[in-house]
Amino acid sequence: MTTAKTSLPYPAAMYLKWYEDMLLMRRFEERAGQLYGMQKIKGFCHLYIGQEAVVAGAITATRKEDPMITAYRDHAHALGKGVTAREVMAELFGKATGCSKGKGGSMHMFSKEHFFFGGHGIVGGQIPLGAGIAFAEKYRLTDNVCLCYMGDGAVRQGALHETFNMAMLWKLPVVFIIENNNYAMGTSVERTSNVTELYKLGLAYDMPSEPVNGMRVEAVHEATLKAVEHARAGNGPTLLEMNTYRYKGHSMSDPAKYRTKDEVEHYKSQDPIESVLDTIQKNDLATEKEIEAINQKVHEIVEDSVTFAEESPFPDPSELYNDVYVQKDYPFIRD
Repeated sequence: MTTAKTSLPYPAAMYLKWYEDMLLMRRFEERAGQLYGMQKIKGFCHLYIGQEAVVAGAITATRKEDPMITAYRDHAHALGKGVTAREVMAELFGKATGCSKGKGGSMHMFSKEHFFFGGHGIVGGQIPLGAGIAFAEKYRLTDNVCLCYMGDGAVRQGALHETFNMAMLWKLPVVFIIENNNYAMGTSVERTSNVTELYKLGLAYDMPSEPVNGMRVEAVHEATLKAVEHARAGNGPTLLEMNTYRYKGHSMSDPAKYRTKDEVEHYKSQDPIESVLDTIQKNDLATEKEIEAINQKVHEIVEDSVTFAEESPFPDPSELYNDVYVQKDYPFIRD
């Protein structure tokens, strides 16, 4: 590795981590899309291609113990929190070795070990749950901060306003993150509300709120770090509107005909992975050989996950009756 030509705000290792993490998310999703077309993956499948910076930048601004919860476009979030590609791919295949034991599928990833609490199929259903997780952390006297993700469509749910009110009233340690990819399924933000700058929804509750360039991982990292530090200090929640874009349709069944090719190409020109790679190359943060080694590593991880998923068994029918009720030793419950 050579010395950087210019002064950068973060060390080379950070840029290389961002590149590898986002590339893994991208290649994993691309492979999942192929496997869905081959009918190896069934049911619903919502790809995250284009939005990788919104997870990668937040992960480097938080700790492992900081819980995360999101909606059904959740594969990248699980990978970001440390769930292995094997476990995520096996879950997509509905196999017993998946992170939700093959019972959740694409929309319901979960890992208690990695403090990842879903993966939720009900639009906006995770918003009050995220505040509830934050309440539990405050109740247990930790300084952990919950990241609660939602889409631009989910902000039209009434539960958001009830949640924002209580979160500010009780100064809960939660960062609400809107992944504004411009479309709720096929409906543009402009067609759903007079308020199109979504971060302004938090201002009604005196919640610190700001827009963020979600196509730049550095911007995501900085905004998330600021919000997390605010919450750790006991000052309550923040609302971040991550302006991002999904290159694919809402789900695998969506041809996305409501968008123009020019619009898609405009956002592809701001690709978060290419942006980080450009920084790495222009500043000599890694040699071409080192970059190719990362590319190969990611390729091998993804292909290994496919092999693992294909060779794994399906859940035993008896699993239907397990994990229905919470156990007494659940970490958020205290005597």
